[in-house]
Amino acid sequence: MKFRCLLLLLCFSTLMEAQSASKPTLAEAEQFISQAEARLNELNTRAARAGWVQENFITDDTEAIAADANEQSTAAVTELVEQAKRFDGLALPPALARKFLLLKLGLTAPAPKDPKLRREMIEIGTSLDGDYGKGKYCRRPDDCLDITAIERIMSSSRDPKELQEVWTGWHKVGAPMRQRYARFIELSNQGAREMGFKDVGALWRAGYDMTPEQFNAELERLWQQVRPLYLSLHMFVRARLAQHYGANVVPANGPIPADLLGNPWAQEWGNIFPLLGLPESSRGYDLTELLKAKNLDPKGMVRYGENFYKSLGFAPLPPTFWERSLFTKPRDRDVVCHASAWDLDNQDDLRVKMCIQIRDEDFITIHHELGHNFYQRAYKGQPYFFEGGANDGFHEAIGDTIALAVTPEYLQQIGLLDKVPSADADIPLLLKQALDKVAFLPFGLLIDQWRWKVFSGEITPANYNQAWWDLRLKYQGVAPPVARSEADFDPGAKYHVAGNVPYMRYFLARILQFQFYRAMCKEAGYNGPLHRCTFYNSKPAGEKLNKMLAMGQSRPWPDALEALTGQRQMDASAILDYFAPLQKWLDEQNKGQKTGW
Repeated sequence: MKFRCLLLLLCFSTLMEAQSASKPTLAEAEQFISQAEARLNELNTRAARAGWVQENFITDDTEAIAADANEQSTAAVTELVEQAKRFDGLALPPALARKFLLLKLGLTAPAPKDPKLRREMIEIGTSLDGDYGKGKYCRRPDDCLDITAIERIMSSSRDPKELQEVWTGWHKVGAPMRQRYARFIELSNQGAREMGFKDVGALWRAGYDMTPEQFNAELERLWQQVRPLYLSLHMFVRARLAQHYGANVVPANGPIPADLLGNPWAQEWGNIFPLLGLPESSRGYDLTELLKAKNLDPKGMVRYGENFYKSLGFAPLPPTFWERSLFTKPRDRDVVCHASAWDLDNQDDLRVKMCIQIRDEDFITIHHELGHNFYQRAYKGQPYFFEGGANDGFHEAIGDTIALAVTPEYLQQIGLLDKVPSADADIPLLLKQALDKVAFLPFGLLIDQWRWKVFSGEITPANYNQAWWDLRLKYQGVAPPVARSEADFDPGAKYHVAGNVPYMRYFLARILQFQFYRAMCKEAGYNGPLHRCTFYNSKPAGEKLNKMLAMGQSRPWPDALEALTGQRQMDASAILDYFAPLQKWLDEQNKGQKTGW
């Protein structure tokens, strides 16, 4: 009996030791994350280099190489997320717990564990990106237009027939993507569910330091803050376009045809400013003409952007930036011309990829893209998992904050403008700004509203296109210029859908950039009308900005927001402050007209 008890005790002790041995410790969790960071940093660098080559030399071979690199990175994250489940329930310090969360959120397209399915998904994603980059509309066999040419025509043409033709021609690029896109969604959702998320949309929304439900409510709150200003702008633009094109082209109380708003997606309307009834000279200057008068080349345009950041106290960009970036569209090959900023090694190999044209739009875009590069360098000292924006909206907002400070006062300081226009030019300047900044807000909101519903299954492949235009009507008040059907796939004519780039970041960026801008103006000691502020050469404003940038993703975004603005909640009131004079003017112009569509 005594022997039996001793044997049972020994067996129990052995069992407890085995359980104890399998129970994870804090030290093991720290070691796991350290090894994961080293592994993913190496794979990320490889994938970034392969992606750079693929987007700059679009061939079957480079697409295959990029797919291989992406598959390795995706497989590693998928494997590490599975292994990390061992540490679920273990009490972790906040910073370590945050790294585990960010590991889970590291893929915008989580892949299935099955290697064959994972490979299939990666190849589909790469092919969709390549299809967009190679996309062309051929009016004749010898007259094929890429997206750069399409944008140029739609920004300047005032012929409604040509605009409709070119708009329709470009949107054909999406149709061949439709079936593959549906399969991509199916496979990516499988990967998300295997990671413990309801679907990919739930995973995307989990990256904002709040629940998906809280995030949805936050977006609605912000939209309601700015919606009245958008409605006023829409009403004014519709009336002026109706005067120009006639009521048979633009209905007096209906949605605006999407091909008449100055670009292929009707996302920003600044190019139609000349049609709105204000004298061409009313803004006091034409930035495109000022740039051309300087005989600038694309690199010269980028130098202006770099100099702004340097004036705030940031170090110059590394020499390799100028050697390795793509500034102009090559004549001998297709490239993905959509402007983007790259950090290839999480250290100093910073680059931009743009097909720069000497025009005001690209001048602003340069300031935007460089914002990514300076942010990337500011947080390069952080651990791998913290090398990112406080949230993705922050990353998009930095360069736009700087671009808001590209005011007449700034242009005079850098020698592009001889004389600052009088206050009489404020309304035209604000209107031009609103046509880009305010007009974009509902577009920025609806792209992911559509995708989240696609991921959840609320929108099925059978009604992809109808649901797309339903949302565009609801939020933007725009309609397609010609009848559309489910044979079309108009979302695929937008790069971020074909490239699987989350888009809510751009809506948040439009909110945050004005909030950042107002805070930096205050730090620079500026006290005048908000829209006339520039903080160029303000080292105090630059120091405050750099403090936030250097935090990377190491803390929840309210902490980063507070470091620059003193606020812990995103707030659209800065937009309303900035455009207050314009809102008053629009109300006067819109008297007697019907709101909405």
